[in-house]
Amino acid sequence: MSSDIIDRRNVDFTLYEFLDAEGLNRYERYADHGRETYDAAIETAYAIARDKFQPHNRKNDLNEPQLVDGKVQLIPEVKDALDAFIEAGFLSASRDYDHGGMQLPAVVAQTCNSMFQGANIGTSAYTFLAAGVARMLGAHASEEQQRKYMDPIYEGRFFGTMALSEPHAGSSLSDIKTRAEPTDEGHYLLSGSKMWISGGDQEMSENIIHMVLAKVPGGPPGVKGISMFIVPKYLVNDDGSLGERNDWVCAGLNHKMGYRGTTNTFLKFGEKGRCVGYLVGEEHKGLSYMFHMMNGARIGVGMGAVMLGYGGYMASLDYARERPQGRHPDQKDPASKPVPIIEHADVRRMLLAQKAYVEGGYALGLYCSLLTDIQHQDPDQAARDKAHLMLEMLTPIMKAWPSDYCLKANDLAIQVHGGYGYTRDYPVEQFYRDNRLNPIHEGTNGIQGMDLLGRKMMMKGGEGLKLLTATMEQTMAEAAKIPELKEYAEALEQAMARIHKTVGVIGGKLAEGELRLGLANATLFLEMTGHTVLAWIWLKQAVAAYQGLSNASASDEGFYRGKLQSCRYFFRYELPTVAPHAELLQNMDDTTLEMQKQWF
Repeated sequence: MSSDIIDRRNVDFTLYEFLDAEGLNRYERYADHGRETYDAAIETAYAIARDKFQPHNRKNDLNEPQLVDGKVQLIPEVKDALDAFIEAGFLSASRDYDHGGMQLPAVVAQTCNSMFQGANIGTSAYTFLAAGVARMLGAHASEEQQRKYMDPIYEGRFFGTMALSEPHAGSSLSDIKTRAEPTDEGHYLLSGSKMWISGGDQEMSENIIHMVLAKVPGGPPGVKGISMFIVPKYLVNDDGSLGERNDWVCAGLNHKMGYRGTTNTFLKFGEKGRCVGYLVGEEHKGLSYMFHMMNGARIGVGMGAVMLGYGGYMASLDYARERPQGRHPDQKDPASKPVPIIEHADVRRMLLAQKAYVEGGYALGLYCSLLTDIQHQDPDQAARDKAHLMLEMLTPIMKAWPSDYCLKANDLAIQVHGGYGYTRDYPVEQFYRDNRLNPIHEGTNGIQGMDLLGRKMMMKGGEGLKLLTATMEQTMAEAAKIPELKEYAEALEQAMARIHKTVGVIGGKLAEGELRLGLANATLFLEMTGHTVLAWIWLKQAVAAYQGLSNASASDEGFYRGKLQSCRYFFRYELPTVAPHAELLQNMDDTTLEMQKQWF
């Protein structure tokens, strides 16, 4: 049974009615763009995703990468799809015209990328990682490094990775052991190993540029002593030609439950003492450079989670419309025809929950990308600063909430399919397995919770929370003028009040030095804040949908009614969970903290 990648009507609604992406042409950089050019890019992306990426998604899953005689083997369709992606210009979609790019806004580029993620998350990961490396090099590398390593990535000749984790340390980067010894030749010699490196080796690109975190001897302990290095697979000569093979090897592949089309590698550096690396920026500032890439990756992981959830939703919606089974409770005649399962209230509940999760997450992801455009292009420094602060606040939520709740959407998609759902005859079991990796990717969701509560909520005297509140209040004021939406505006106001009170209580404990107690339930705080943010996103969508209803065609009326009903669902079924979470947090519950290891 086939299903679409995404509801194209919802894409248009999100971009143009919810976000007013056409308004970006007020910025000089996008002055010659408009809906016509944006739609052309999106339609091209959709066509390539449908024709080149989606057809081998299942084959990717069934034929995962193999390490044979020291080389990684992939199915040929992966390279064919990536070649089409690169030839169409999507790797450099946001780059300047003068550098061969489309000069698209980040929000439009993200929309295009979401098509590829939804069609085939495993194959799209290679371009996702390469683009992240290129952007990081553009921000922090020298001109020579950009010429030798960044430009070839944008040209599609080199791919890239971020190499952070190590077998013994995982997310605890302060404990990494990879070392970088300076030489008199202007480079460093690296030794050590890295684990879980997605895209860490393959034979598709001319070169692979690893961005490796390592410590220089004599540097400060912990994260303050981390530096960043460019470690290519093949050394690059001054004229751009490739030199000798660098001294690192792919020592093994990790076999994952999902994302099987993306190589996931165990890398060893410098076993022969000749692994050459080039310092990016200054010594001991590598972690701050890496977060330039990491923060973008977290938004991308969230969008990938959304699109996997979206795929399950579209598939289960198709199935529910076509699968006849059972009868209504008040239909007692066994001779009557079975009804499509979408007629059953519980199936509608599961579909409505999926719709609320995936369309809410999608809108939040594109909103974050719009903030990126404002942050870089608005002529008003104050507007740029606000966009940056808002993005700082939303990044942990955008990474974690979709990777939790769009995974729940995948779970519900399996349930809608019944017994067929956990077989390989239908795509929903693969969507679930693929999506289960995202709560771990780019910093576990527990780490995101501690970041949100321990850092983002407290930084700059709470300025981020004040800005988030003020932005939400604008939407509440608009919604309060619409009788059908007034109760939701009031509910959102109450939820925000609970967050403020919770931050005040926990902030006091953190200020007193009680970090363990204060952060013990950070994951619950992340969930309640995420739900509140998503309620705001749904209220903002409902305002746009209500406005759209005034001039809606017959076909569009159903679309807008669906938006309003999804908003109703989120406020009636999801937002109420904020209250018990807030109560537990404000009481500084220490149940988990006080649990002793010998009691398990």
